[in-house]
This record gives sequence, C-alpha cells and structure tokens, in this order.
Amino acid sequence: MMTIFSAWLGASIEFVHPYSFLLLPLPLLVYWFIPAYRTKKTAIKIPFFDTLMAVLGETPNQGASQLTPSWWQRVSLIISWLLVITALAKPMILGKPQVREQFGRDVMVVVDLSGSMAETDFVATQDNPEKGIQAGQRISRLAAAKQVLTDFANTRQGDRLGLILFGDAAFLQTPFTADQQAWLDLLQQTDVAMAGQSTHLGDAIGLAIKVFDQAYIQDQDQDQDQDPSQPEREKVAIVLTDGNDTGSFVEPIEAAKVAGAKGVRIHMVSMGDPATVGEQALDMNTIKRVAALSGGQSFQALNQSELEQAYATIGELEPALYEATTYRPKQTIHHYLISAVVVIYLLTFFILTLKRRVVTKQRERAAATVGGSDHD
Repeated sequence: MMTIFSAWLGASIEFVHPYSFLLLPLPLLVYWFIPAYRTKKTAIKIPFFDTLMAVLGETPNQGASQLTPSWWQRVSLIISWLLVITALAKPMILGKPQVREQFGRDVMVVVDLSGSMAETDFVATQDNPEKGIQAGQRISRLAAAKQVLTDFANTRQGDRLGLILFGDAAFLQTPFTADQQAWLDLLQQTDVAMAGQSTHLGDAIGLAIKVFDQAYIQDQDQDQDQDPSQPEREKVAIVLTDGNDTGSFVEPIEAAKVAGAKGVRIHMVSMGDPATVGEQALDMNTIKRVAALSGGQSFQALNQSELEQAYATIGELEPALYEATTYRPKQTIHHYLISAVVVIYLLTFFILTLKRRVVTKQRERAAATVGGSDHD
C-alpha cells in the first residue's frame, strides 16, 4: 500500500503509516448508521396545555430540529478530515539519494628511493606499453615496484591509500585518499634518489605512525556524531626497501614498538640479495623484527615474481573492507498538515463569529425600525 500511495502522490513522498487511510470513510459510516444526537427540551409550559391540544385537535409528540451546514462548511470539514488522516499516515518527503561509504583500512605504502633502487636486476613479467617495458626486459627495482604497486592498488577497493617516500629523509607524497588514480599518478612521478641516496628506514616508519595519528584526529573532527560502537578503521603500513637503515633519528626497532602500541601493522618487503654488503646490505634480522613487533609479516623478493607474490600475500592477509550504503534523507511534514487544520478551524470560527455579529446587528436595526414606526 505504501508503494501505491507513493506512486500516486509522487516518488518523493513516503507514508510511514499508510493503513491510516482506511479511516477515510469513517465519517460516512457515522452519518449513515449512527442517528443524530437528540435532547429533550420543553418549549412552552402552560397549565392548560392538554385542553389546548384537545381544542386544536392535535396530538402532542416529540419533535427535533437538526442544523444543516452550508456548502463551504461541508468543504472545510472534508478538507480537515483529509488532512488529519494524511497526518496520521505521517508523510515523509524523500531527499536525493545519498551514498555513505565506510572504508575499512588505511594503507600507507612506504617506498625506498635510495640510489640502490636504480639497480636493474629485476626482469619484467608483463608488458607496460606506457613505460616502454616489455615482458622479459631487465628493469630497475623501482620500476618493478611501481608495476606491482599499480596492480596492488587496483585491488584495494574501498581502502584509503597513502604514500611515503624516503631516502636521506622521509616525506609524505600522498596523504590518505580513496582516489586510487590520483595515488597512482603521484606514485609514477617518483624517481630514484629524489629523496637522497641513503636509507632512513626508521624515520620513514616514524612518519607513517605520525600520519596515522593525524588522520585519526581529522576523522574525529569531521564526524562528531560517529557511532562509538563502530570499530576503528584498521591501520596497515607496507614498507618496501632494498637496504639497511643508515642513520635514522629513530631506530627501526623502536619505531616498530611504537607502531605496535598504536595498532599500526607493518608488513616489510625487502628487495635484492641479502648477501650484498655496505649500505645496500639487507639486515633481514631487523626487517623480520620490525614486522613481528608490529603484528605484520616480512617478505623477501629476489625477482619480479617473488615481489608480486609478496604483495598478493599481503592482499590476502589484509582483505579490503568496504561498505557502501545508499539512503535518502527523510523529512516529516505531518505537523504542517495539523497546522493547516488549525488554521482552517480558526478561519471558520472567525467567519461564523463575524456572520453572527452581522445578523445580530441587522436584527437590532430591524427592531429599532419597527419600534420607531409603532411609536409614530
């Protein structure tokens, strides 16, 4: 029934209690089946009433007079009843459809841009015409990382992605955003050594933790009415590096402990051969401890296939959490209908009062005129 009335009055109106319209014929049923209210009233009291009736040859009986409303009074009653029943049905005006998106995870991708990322010891597993890369071609570690991260980002429907780049220092390239294309465009603009030649891994992890804290504060400020029972958005960091930490202000192990305390899960992905020495050496013990202390996992990729498998495994460990609900805001208008009924009754009362005064004055004038004529 709700659908029928909505279609009749328009798609933007909905009735909460549509069965109230079943009361519409109630006045007709009362009019047909319930007699008018009657009261007894003695009009004339005289001691010789029976003698008078006998002389006139009349038989005394009960009589009744019923007031008949005018046409405009009937119209006002009908309109008032329709408004009251419609108000009981509680009509709601539906606004434009709105989409509410709930993102399950914030994923911060941390990419090493030290000089060693220019090493061309990876082999492309797929063609990339935009970059002029063919399958089987030797490519740099950074180019391989970009290919894998592009595929990874395309699978993160509903997640907010961020990007931190680090070398001699760590800096935020992209704050958390649900716009994957914008994130990918900024990723493609990165280049080796644009952040310096060194590998400040600990500082990069510390910056990631700081960005997570800032994002949480911003979310709280933007949504003061957030349901406290809703779970907090999960925080995940994926760190891609091919070297050992070289002089961070914050040691990677200490930064991992802070991340674990703040609920930031870190997955470590190492590229290159752990047998290398110098600044390009991979401290796998540190990488594994950072991941373990924060609740994440560590991965080692010596080629493109292993790098793809590492990110595929991370995708399985951190499945995308996304929920989109469509709703239409509702605004009730039943109080306007009741207000209209009140206005109609006040207007009717005013008209009847005015009419009664006019009739009274006319009668007074007529009586005065008759009295004056009799006096003459």
